[in-house]
Amino acid sequence: MRFNTILIFAILMTTILASACGTETVNDAPTNATANTNMTPENKDPLATAKTPEISTTNDAPTFSPIVKAYCEAIIKKDDAALRKLHSRETLAIYEADMKNDKKTSLAEFLSDLEPITDASKCGARNEKIEGDRGSARIRNQNMPNGVEIVFVKENGEWKITNKSPEFDSVKKSASNSNSGN
Repeated sequence: MRFNTILIFAILMTTILASACGTETVNDAPTNATANTNMTPENKDPLATAKTPEISTTNDAPTFSPIVKAYCEAIIKKDDAALRKLHSRETLAIYEADMKNDKKTSLAEFLSDLEPITDASKCGARNEKIEGDRGSARIRNQNMPNGVEIVFVKENGEWKITNKSPEFDSVKKSASNSNSGN
């Protein structure tokens, strides 16, 4: 359980650093203009880095954007009751176990420590996909301008945010496969 929270935080921080720093292409080929794939007519610097391309927007997440905005506002206001209404039961159970281990009683404090949010105007969602009682959207905030895909679930007729992400799941699978000794 604690692993999920730590993994989410680590991936969020990696996303932040990657979007701030860009990515670098390493090339061991001879150093001439045709060998360096990172060089373009506009960029003659063989040590320059290429920026990570932004994911295109397919929709403005009409269902999930209000949930993400409410989440950010609740973090800023330190409103535990609002945060509990926005999260799925399963996610709350995981957070509560982690909070107990960290000796914290406030959900807002716990989540703020993982992801400090001070500007709700930079919070939002896009690229919403819904299939039955599950959906996902790329959520973003001041710490993650490119966003991360997060899963939402419908409970008692209301959409709730989870701590699950297809991007995190692929990292966990990759990590467990590399540790399996194969």
